[in-house]
Amino acid sequence: MIRWQWVRFAAISCVFLAGCDIDRGPAGVETLSGSNVVRHHNPQQVALGEQVFKRHCAVCHGANGEGVPNWRQRDAEGFFPPPPLNGSGHEWHHPAAMLRDMIRDGSPPGQGKMPAWGGTLSEQEIAAVVEWFQSRWPDPVYAAWYDMQQRSQGR
Repeated sequence: MIRWQWVRFAAISCVFLAGCDIDRGPAGVETLSGSNVVRHHNPQQVALGEQVFKRHCAVCHGANGEGVPNWRQRDAEGFFPPPPLNGSGHEWHHPAAMLRDMIRDGSPPGQGKMPAWGGTLSEQEIAAVVEWFQSRWPDPVYAAWYDMQQRSQGR
């Protein structure tokens, strides 16, 4: 009789202890301003962005958005080569709207050779490309971008 009570106690204890380890969703990212940001990347948008990136952007920016090694130095024609988009470049210094504008309108005159994709890609595809490469950024880079994004929006 005592043995069955022990088994019942052990089983109930396991159920209660298992309930303490509930997955509460993605962990937040601590930003420089101290806010705790939970990264939300729409899986369908990320998948679309990856397809569009690989079809149109990878030829210049690299298969994984690694860019050209000497992206900070102007080439022989005076233009900057394609930068990385994987969080190791300067893309995180720009608000999302500016990143979308760059894809839609191309490089500013005299800066780079990126063509304007606005006539080829839809606004949804452009936003998806940004979503894809942002989803690949390490947490500290995303957190720094998030803080900058909030400041650019006056928050």
